[in-house]
Amino acid sequence: MLARIRITVYGMVQGVGFRYFTLRLAKKLKLGGYVQNKSNGNVEVVAEGEKHNLLRLVEELRIGPPGSSVDNLHLKWEDPKNDFNEFRILH
Repeated sequence: MLARIRITVYGMVQGVGFRYFTLRLAKKLKLGGYVQNKSNGNVEVVAEGEKHNLLRLVEELRIGPPGSSVDNLHLKWEDPKNDFNEFRILH
């Protein structure tokens, strides 16, 4: 089942390779979307794909890459738009 999720990641998640970690994971899970640093120190992830793969993404983001410290995730499920043909890092 196709689904879409918007995730805000809170904690020490900038300057620790979090976006590249997310990019590699999303490509492995065959998800479309993006990851970007926000000016307030959080990271935003928007991903679309099979729901079970999105749930796996959430599980892995809770842990994060070595050197990161994830305090919390805010999840917002949205209707899929099918407007991504790849997963990428936005700057």
